[in-house]
Amino acid sequence: MTTLILATRNAHKAEEIQAILGPRHRFLSLRDFVEAPGVMEDQPTFQKNAAKKAGELAKWLQGLPGLDFRVPGDAAFVLADDSGLEVDALKSAPGVHSARFAALDDAGPGSGPATGNSPDGANNSKLLRLLKDVPQEKRSARFRCVLSLVRVKPRQAAISGQLFEGVCEGRILFEAQGQGGFGYDPLFLPLGHAHSFAELGAETKNQISHRAKALAMLKSHLDRLPA
Repeated sequence: MTTLILATRNAHKAEEIQAILGPRHRFLSLRDFVEAPGVMEDQPTFQKNAAKKAGELAKWLQGLPGLDFRVPGDAAFVLADDSGLEVDALKSAPGVHSARFAALDDAGPGSGPATGNSPDGANNSKLLRLLKDVPQEKRSARFRCVLSLVRVKPRQAAISGQLFEGVCEGRILFEAQGQGGFGYDPLFLPLGHAHSFAELGAETKNQISHRAKALAMLKSHLDRLPA
């Protein structure tokens, strides 16, 4: 059985990944490696952030005593993702800053980049404020997800990672709709649907989302690996 070590402590994200990839794999996350160091997400693109997170975690894991007992066998991979919202009217912002969008307002001159995530409500409020005068036809946006997969072998060098990318097109609503999901889900209306991500429910979202599309490509890749 392939072991996937998810480079996240976000329970919602881990649940989505497990639901889409299914029971064929064994899943661990950073909750199972509480001593794992944090990784600064300071890269300019989703691709580079995902690759950095996967690579640094894989390197740390390979130096961990007893990893081969905690993760038996050779088929162990780190899976990291970076994802976020791109709004055309904001020149693709918040982009790689999606999770800490509101915190950017607190970073004064010379203070460096914001590193802590902002509450979902604060991020959503800022997005609505910036788009308050933007008409419906100009509120186009998309969620983008990039996955990085790096194979981990104890006491060996990590193999270069592979990237898988998914995009879900839509637009930003004028007010939040729905109580489900997380992040910007209540404000995002996916193309071809009449309900926000927060209203559609996990089953539907896991079929059409940006993460679902990236994971579908990843699943196809994993299914082709030798047993």
